[in-house]
Amino acid sequence: MTDIDDLVRRVAIRAASDNRVLPARVGPRQIAEAEARLGFALHPLLARLYREVADGGFGPDYQLLPLLGPGTGVVGEYLARREESAGEEHPDWPEGVVPIMTWGCAMYAGVDCFDEDGQVLLFEPNPYGGGSWEECWFLDSAGLAAWLETWLAGTGWFEEGACDRDDVVEPQPWDQAASRLSSSG
Repeated sequence: MTDIDDLVRRVAIRAASDNRVLPARVGPRQIAEAEARLGFALHPLLARLYREVADGGFGPDYQLLPLLGPGTGVVGEYLARREESAGEEHPDWPEGVVPIMTWGCAMYAGVDCFDEDGQVLLFEPNPYGGGSWEECWFLDSAGLAAWLETWLAGTGWFEEGACDRDDVVEPQPWDQAASRLSSSG
């Protein structure tokens, strides 16, 4: 089992070493505002990252989004995605999954705040062919802690040269996608 205090400490060290200047950390007031706007609590580890490391600007590739903005942020992206899905027969964004990072090309990493471990999902809309969006959702990691450990170790599918390694675990179709999307409309 991962020691979360140690994990957050190691993430903070890596974030500081990767970035000359990090955004300020988020305070309890901003966490409360974010959760009020979202209508649910952030996953506890995700909230700790924003409180104890920085307001985004660290992590793999494109780095974590800021929580509230300015500009594109976790809360704004989530609310926009949910608004776009409101009333749709086939919604594209499930309730409780907050986008934490863009991978570019309309792809996002998201944390399922309704999942105890905070599973990390990949939204990859390029295979969408009409109908349901479920084929666009992939399980990247069973939990946020494991996803962070992969980033810290440099062993993620997203790392440069990962396609040349045999030990890389690729995101797999998210088996909860159909049920979570059908309950999101």
